Amino acid sequence: MRFDRNLLRLYAVTDRTWLEGRSLFDDVEEALRGGATMVQLREKGAAFDEVVNTAVKMKELCSKYNVPLIINDNVYAAKAAGADGVHLGQDDMPPDEARKILGDGKIIGVTAKTVTQAKKAQDDGADYLGSGAVFGTSTKSNAKKLEIAELKEITKSVSIPVAAIGGINAENVLTLKNTGIAGAAVVSGIFAKRDIEKAARELYKRIGEII
Repeated sequence: MRFDRNLLRLYAVTDRTWLEGRSLFDDVEEALRGGATMVQLREKGAAFDEVVNTAVKMKELCSKYNVPLIINDNVYAAKAAGADGVHLGQDDMPPDEARKILGDGKIIGVTAKTVTQAKKAQDDGADYLGSGAVFGTSTKSNAKKLEIAELKEITKSVSIPVAAIGGINAENVLTLKNTGIAGAAVVSGIFAKRDIEKAARELYKRIGEII
């Protein structure tokens, strides 16, 4: 799938923490109905085959909505599942190596928390950046807060689009106006809500007011 910065507007990142007996696929479909423009499957600690099998089914679901599916961290799982791309952390495979494995048609995102990291990721062929945690986060215990001023410097330093991430919800997302972001990657602000479709729809609308 050809990458476009508009795909980052509402980037839904999965987390099984809040399923409470519900299906991950049902929750993701609610997010898609609410306007999610890209989905990242994040299955920390899951076995390779489990990630691939889940990704194959998730890819089919996302394709119904013409939305790309990105796999967190695992380049080989993304390739095996036929996913649309991969998101890499600073300790994962470099994006230029991932490109050799996945090919030119796949989307590669990279986490960048500094201007130096952002520029290197761009030079190494990343399609987009994820930068945060802008409001802190409950999903990563070791995540450090990224100041708004630093986020602005990151977006200014590169030509590829940047998605803000970290504790973003409908109540605080408007404060990211004028930071230069292309959108927001959201975990609990979507999937911890009782009405996921409504939460996604509200976020989609508010992000549209600031990008």
